Amino acid sequence: MHPWAWWVWALGLAVATTRTTNPLVVGLVLLAAVVVVLARREDTPWARAFRGYLLLAAAVLVMRVAFHVVVGIKGPGQVLLDLPRVPLPEWAVAVHLLGPVTVEGLLGAVYAGLRLAALVVCFGAANALANPKRALRALPAALHQIGTAVVIAMSVSPALVTSAGQVRRAQRLRGQEPRGPRGLVALAVPVLDDALDRSLALAASMDSRGYARAVRAGGDRRVAALLLVALLAAAVGSYGLLDATTPGWLGVPVLLAGAVAAVLGSLLAGRAVRRTRYRPDRWGVAETVVAASGVLAGTVLVAVTASDPALLEPSLHPLRWPALPPVVVLSVAAAVVPALLPGRPA
Repeated sequence: MHPWAWWVWALGLAVATTRTTNPLVVGLVLLAAVVVVLARREDTPWARAFRGYLLLAAAVLVMRVAFHVVVGIKGPGQVLLDLPRVPLPEWAVAVHLLGPVTVEGLLGAVYAGLRLAALVVCFGAANALANPKRALRALPAALHQIGTAVVIAMSVSPALVTSAGQVRRAQRLRGQEPRGPRGLVALAVPVLDDALDRSLALAASMDSRGYARAVRAGGDRRVAALLLVALLAAAVGSYGLLDATTPGWLGVPVLLAGAVAAVLGSLLAGRAVRRTRYRPDRWGVAETVVAASGVLAGTVLVAVTASDPALLEPSLHPLRWPALPPVVVLSVAAAVVPALLPGRPA
């Protein structure tokens, strides 16, 4: 399986998640991501780190609810928990420490926290299913250096999870299971030491392979000029889209011109990087199915919210059960198709 197929699939689910705070829809997207990961992941460090993403998502949800209870803006509604209110200075308008917690406000915090947690799980699923080193080979030559830095950063959390598991296993074999703050220190010190050793080994490996020695010192001035034009076009085009008083040609046409300039600059920059690929990954039917299932989920959610923005927004005033259109259920169900494909990702 091409690694970028999993990233396209996960980005489609992430787009679907950002289009609504409906807990039923977000819960279905979250369930689809977990089911696919459990069915398709392999025994690799980045796949084993998926549990850490789930814990991080749960922590995000808890922190979002706690933030609402402590300093959230308390609106009208049915009081669930009447806490004493601590007023803040006058510049903090409508914000108080603690205060009465309403059912509507608490549900709003849960809905927002669940959406953030689902986004974390979507990107964690892509990181668990796609081999980051194989994804680096599929990047254009112009993005090779940036991609290397991103891949190294993405490999940090799986490496730390693997190292922590090895340290805990070694401690249990020695009959040592410290708990509390002392156990945290006993776990953190060898994990950090192992992370430092990995960093030194990686630096030596990159240096021995001549990393960053194939780039010409002077560079190409045309690349800098095209990238500058692309940035200016992106800024001006975004302003043209947001401001309805600007001429029509200042929006989408300028953005398209900037995209063309960015592509040309990337092609010119790629000529300065000499890179070979051993056994490049091929994009086949399975990759198309995986990518299309995620894109379909995101496209349907975008279309539904564009036609009726209030359809997938749960009503809190008055409090009602969230709606769940059948077309949304079918589109999210399509995102589970990768779990049904034969074989396992290489």
